[in-house]
Parts: sequence; structure tokens; C-alpha cells
Amino acid sequence: MYDYLIVGSGLFGATFARQAADAGRRVLVVDRRPNVAGNIYTEDIEGIHVHKYGAHIFHTNDAAVWRYVNRFAEFNRFTNSPVANYKGELYSLPFNMYTFNRMWGVVTPEAAQAKIDEQRREITGEPRNLEEQAISLVGRDIFEKLVKGYTEKQWGRDCKDLPAFIIRRLPVRLTFDNNYFNALYQGIPIGGYTKLVENLLEGIEVRLNCDYLEDKAELDAMAKRVVYTGPIDAYFGFKLGALEYRSVRFETELLDIPNFQGNAAVNYTDRETPWTRIIEHKWFEFGKDAEGNDLPKTVISREYSSEWKPGDEPYYPVNDEKNGALYRQYRALADGEENVIFGGRLGEYKYYDMDQTVAAALRLSERELG
Repeated sequence: MYDYLIVGSGLFGATFARQAADAGRRVLVVDRRPNVAGNIYTEDIEGIHVHKYGAHIFHTNDAAVWRYVNRFAEFNRFTNSPVANYKGELYSLPFNMYTFNRMWGVVTPEAAQAKIDEQRREITGEPRNLEEQAISLVGRDIFEKLVKGYTEKQWGRDCKDLPAFIIRRLPVRLTFDNNYFNALYQGIPIGGYTKLVENLLEGIEVRLNCDYLEDKAELDAMAKRVVYTGPIDAYFGFKLGALEYRSVRFETELLDIPNFQGNAAVNYTDRETPWTRIIEHKWFEFGKDAEGNDLPKTVISREYSSEWKPGDEPYYPVNDEKNGALYRQYRALADGEENVIFGGRLGEYKYYDMDQTVAAALRLSERELG
């Protein structure tokens, strides 16, 4: 008999599994995929660690979380500095003095602020939708070129039809700082995220290609407690209806050139370009292999945002009123499951950054394991 059956070997499940095993509990981890690491899985292609389910950059202000993940992997000093491509014009993200100089020709913070303030004035009163919210924060020009097309592709809806709360804030920096994340700690695990998760799960029994929901009764009988990190609505057979997600589709290519775009992430912010961004994976580790040699080839992934349908990978919860109300109904059902804990992004129908995922798993382990 296992103390814990953990459904899913992503960051939440693997972190809790590590804590439980270190506390002397007997643990079994199952995952329906043929590999561990969930959506942070990285696969090796020509020496490049390819982020198979989208770019993942670890960033946090939580020193305890940073110390914890560094027990299981050495992190490099990668700094996320994405570039926006609007019909061939290149802009810095986040919005900073490079962006404002390219947009308006201004060279001082004072002139940039004056331009933003002038354009924000077109919105009076409380913003009624995402478009008005964005203009009230950064003005019309930045909205039209750098927010509108990207956001509409990401959500599959016109900005006027999206709620204002999606863009509560847009970072505006009157400096030349290109670091996208305002975080003390940032980096990528050397050797890829799969290695990080494998180290978390070292010495723990893991069964891959094992679909918990197909063999639920048999698996439940093997453990005293279940930590479930899959979709909460799927656990209950979608009996109240399906929660909505946005999904992402990737087109990945191996190119026989050393450099495609010169940056890890380039966002395509016009509406006409069908993909939202292109990731060039080698730049997460500075284009070098494990020995520090330049890699002769490159791997790129074009990302396409799409409406989720059964069979797709769920990525981003659609946190509107309708889905929030449905989640609360499922949450009430979950509270009635005596020996099952629902956790992680899918189990809680909540968008978590990686550091928040680790922190949530550590909090759970403190409550459960004492």
C-alpha cells in the first residue's frame, strides 16, 4: 500500500513526491504521457533542449523557492528579453525607452511619459473592455502595434469583446532595461527542465503511459491518499460541463543554419501573421552545447493559439465569470472527495507560474506531512 498516489509528473506532482519521499512516505507517481515533466518537458534535438510545450523561463522573487529548485538543477543566467515584430518593425518588450524611441523618436523619459499621457486621455471613465483598459495604460499607438493583434490571436476574440481585467497592468519602464521579468532570480536549468524533474523524482517509483482516469478504481485502491494534478472537470467525467481553456499548437523545425532570429523569443504582434511568436530554443542556453561549443544548427517553434477542444492540451484557463462559476461547482464536488487532493494548474483551474507551482506544492507538503 502506497501512502500517496500522485497523478501527474509535472512540477507540482514531482515537488510533492520529493517532499513525501523525503519524509519517509511510500510514493507512486503515474503519468499518461511517455515522459515525465508535464508541460515543462524538454527534449534533446541536435544538442538543443527544445521546450516541447512552449517556452518556460523560471523567474521568482521567492528566495526559498529559488534555493529549493537549485537543489535539483544548476540554473544559468538567462534573462528574458523578448522582441516584438510588427510588420517588420522591431520593438523591445517590455515597453521601455527603446520601445518609445522606436515608436515616437523620443529620447528622454520625460518626452516618453508626455506622449503616453497625451494618448491615454482618449479613455475617460472606467475602461469597459480590454481595448479601453490597454489604451488607458499605454496609449493608442502602443495598443495598435504591440497589444491588439497579439492579444486577439492569443484569445481568439476582438479586444473590445475581452474583459478589462485580463490586462490589469502593462509594464511601462522609463529606462533602457530589457529584462522582461521584474524578478530577483531568473534562469533556465542547465541540461533542460526534464533533467530537473528527473532529479526531483530520483528514487521514486514512476509509471509512464498510465492513464489514471482509465484505471481509477484499481489505482485508488493502491494508496491511502491521491494527489491529482489533472483537469478537475475530467476527474468528474465532465458531468457539469467542460471548463474552457485556450490551447497552443506548435510547428517545430530543425534548420541547418546557426541562427534564425538572434533571440529566444520574437512576438509577432500584427493580426495578419497567423502565429503569435517564434521561439528559437538554442538561445535559452546561449547557443552552446554542454561543452561550451557553438551549436551549428537551430530549432525554431512557431506558436499558434487556438480554442481548446477535447483531445487538445489545455494551457490557459479562461478565467471569466461563466468558467469561474463552473469551477466553483467542481470545487464543491472536489471538497467532498475525502482522500483526494486537487492541485496544480489543471487541478485548481488556475494559471500558475512555475515558482508559484513549486510554492503551492511545498505548502501542501507542509500541511500534509507535518
